[in-house]
Amino acid sequence: MIRMIIQTIGAFFSVFTLSVIFGVPKKYLVYSSLTGAAGWCVYLVLSDLGWKEFLAMFGATILVALMSNIFARVLKSPVSIYLIPGILPLVPGLGMYRTVYYIMQEENAMAGYWFTNTMQIAGMIALAIFFVDTLFRTVRKK
Repeated sequence: MIRMIIQTIGAFFSVFTLSVIFGVPKKYLVYSSLTGAAGWCVYLVLSDLGWKEFLAMFGATILVALMSNIFARVLKSPVSIYLIPGILPLVPGLGMYRTVYYIMQEENAMAGYWFTNTMQIAGMIALAIFFVDTLFRTVRKK
């Protein structure tokens, strides 16, 4: 439990810092940081509940995309201000690193495993964003 709280706070500050670097307007910094922290917290909870990694990423990204769209409509701002920094904690950087590492070590089986794992996670992130974006576009047209 304490690990989750510490990691969620860390996610908040890492997204806050990235948002500053990306040039997110000051009045939206906290909202983009909350989006990233909430997504990471959901990922941790779902992982602890025994969900497979790519499904936990899907659930967390659904929340990030929902929060991004809601903040964008309520605060009358672009979705990307919240979505791009909010996804930062969920990006499978370690999987990409391990893929390249095992390629350099000429361990093709491990490189293939990590490549497949990374692509599953990246695909789930993209699918969740697409799903929520389609949902909001459909609701808006009615």
